[in-house]
Amino acid sequence: MKVIRNYLYNAGYQVLAIIVPLLTSAYVSRVLRPEGVGANAFTNSIIQYFILIASIGIGYYGNREIAYVRDNKAKMSQTFWEIQIIKTVMTIVAYLAFVVFMMFCTSNKTYMWAQSINLVAVAFDISWLYMGIEDFKRTVIRNTLVKLISMVAIFLFIRDAHDVTLYIIVLALSTFVGNLTLWPHLRFLLNKVSFRRLNPWRYFIPTVAMFVPQIATQLYVQLNRTMLGVMIGETASGYYQYSDSLVKLVLALVTATGTVMLPHVSNAFSKGDTKKVNQMLYKSFDFVSAIAFPMTFGLAAVATTLGPYYCGHGYGPVGPAMMIESVVILLIGWSNVLGTQYLLPVNRVKEFTASVTIGAVTNIILNIPLIYWA
Repeated sequence: MKVIRNYLYNAGYQVLAIIVPLLTSAYVSRVLRPEGVGANAFTNSIIQYFILIASIGIGYYGNREIAYVRDNKAKMSQTFWEIQIIKTVMTIVAYLAFVVFMMFCTSNKTYMWAQSINLVAVAFDISWLYMGIEDFKRTVIRNTLVKLISMVAIFLFIRDAHDVTLYIIVLALSTFVGNLTLWPHLRFLLNKVSFRRLNPWRYFIPTVAMFVPQIATQLYVQLNRTMLGVMIGETASGYYQYSDSLVKLVLALVTATGTVMLPHVSNAFSKGDTKKVNQMLYKSFDFVSAIAFPMTFGLAAVATTLGPYYCGHGYGPVGPAMMIESVVILLIGWSNVLGTQYLLPVNRVKEFTASVTIGAVTNIILNIPLIYWA
């Protein structure tokens, strides 16, 4: 029952996460034009590499480790602070690396500094703790408020094509403030700990091991935009950004099960209940398949009409790109069950790393000729 309730919380938020961008993106695409949208997409793809360093795989790893020890409040408190210390240190390292990068950056510097707010926000993101204890209600309420406030701010303050920097700041600040809202409740969840007794670096190597598949995943996600921006132009990156965003909005409903199931399977595995683990995975695979198939073919069928209609004049290439990309809804849905819901909770990180790395390398190799001759 708890799994169903958490899925409904998460899926409900994902529905909101679909509606809000549908409203704001249609507005932003017309106000900022393809050039402004492309500039945001390109600079955001750059900052994501530094965010990747700051996160160092802690999203999945912290979620799983908290799920392992959540029945022991003292151990959970110690685990949280040890992992959080690593994340804070890595965020500082990543920001210093970003400052060095900016010394050599010759274009879009204002946009890049605005995007760096997202990097600072990483240090304050403790949603992995709440997911580990399966308190999805709190994170969903937080995310809902952030989405609604950012939507209102976009309609109020983004008025013309010169507001690209302001648009980036609105999105980044909403993430930063949203992360801060989860901290006050910590005093009810955790015991006081002696920081002298903490040994955060015992988690460093395991987080690095989890970092490798996250790098591969982000390379697949971010390099597409970066390579398009470099090889063709920022406008092409903007076209892909909208196509990818619309597909990922639908995909979010499919992968919502992964966020819910990871801590649940991790907790069952830590207790040695393999029978329960298998039962949950079979049910999850059937459920994901049942909703992914119609979503995949449905989006592909309407893509060429939906893309230009939704984004407006000048966004013709969005439709065909969306039709081709819609197949990932089914493929990533299955991958989510096998990877996020099984391999990670049972600590088979090597197999998970191998699968996503092969996919990322294949993506990069195919990108070069396909983009060049597009």
